[in-house]
Amino acid sequence: MNLAGKHVAITGGANGIGRALCLRFHAEGARAISIADLESAEELAGLVHGWAAALDVGSQSAVEGFVKEAENRHGPIDLFCANAGIFTPGGEELETCEWEHVWNVNVMSHVHAARAVVPTMIAHGGGYFLSTASAAGLLSQIGSAPYAVSKHAAVAFAEWLSITYGDRGLKVSCLCPQGVRTRMLLGEDGDRESFLREGSVSVEEVAEAVVRGLESEQFLILPHPEVLEYFRRKGTDYERWLRGMRRLQAGTAPHSRK
Repeated sequence: MNLAGKHVAITGGANGIGRALCLRFHAEGARAISIADLESAEELAGLVHGWAAALDVGSQSAVEGFVKEAENRHGPIDLFCANAGIFTPGGEELETCEWEHVWNVNVMSHVHAARAVVPTMIAHGGGYFLSTASAAGLLSQIGSAPYAVSKHAAVAFAEWLSITYGDRGLKVSCLCPQGVRTRMLLGEDGDRESFLREGSVSVEEVAEAVVRGLESEQFLILPHPEVLEYFRRKGTDYERWLRGMRRLQAGTAPHSRK
């Protein structure tokens, strides 16, 4: 996909990877950028000559309303970026409501978006759907069962979209970064310890990888190329990979984040 002249919609666009994508897409010549986030993104919208809406992406009606308004303002969406995501440390002991909250944002927001945009894209001969998942969706996440499980599901849903609609004009990519220097990794004050800080990349580097991945229309977009090798090792020898992950866990803080 060449982004010049395209209408792009992106959730979780106010900060981190989402903000970097908005700025880069604008630099690439996108004609309109529609931004959704719980936080205000009005300032960013002004920078990219777009518009912003504050909403909960875990709500089907909110996502549908956002898509409808975006289309009313700028016409059909050419690229939808399901980018919003949250992290909650913990395991099976977490309350059901905490599991449901992570699931709704990290998985169901993608489903809501696809429900709202894919039929129109197919009717117009095609479109592009970008899912932001994580290396955790291909590997796992030390310290957070809800994050690991939901990101696996996000990858699986992106795969399903590609399998189901790939021959009908829908392009699908799945962004799976490892450590990225955002608030999720570094904390509000930038001082959170994490084994992922070493080897982490900037949001601008992620945006560069996304633009290159969209140009080549590849499914997996990996800002950390080594993730593909880790994924291959997992598939080649699952038992060895699990032993290695247990060793990694033993040597890290319990709530290291991706």
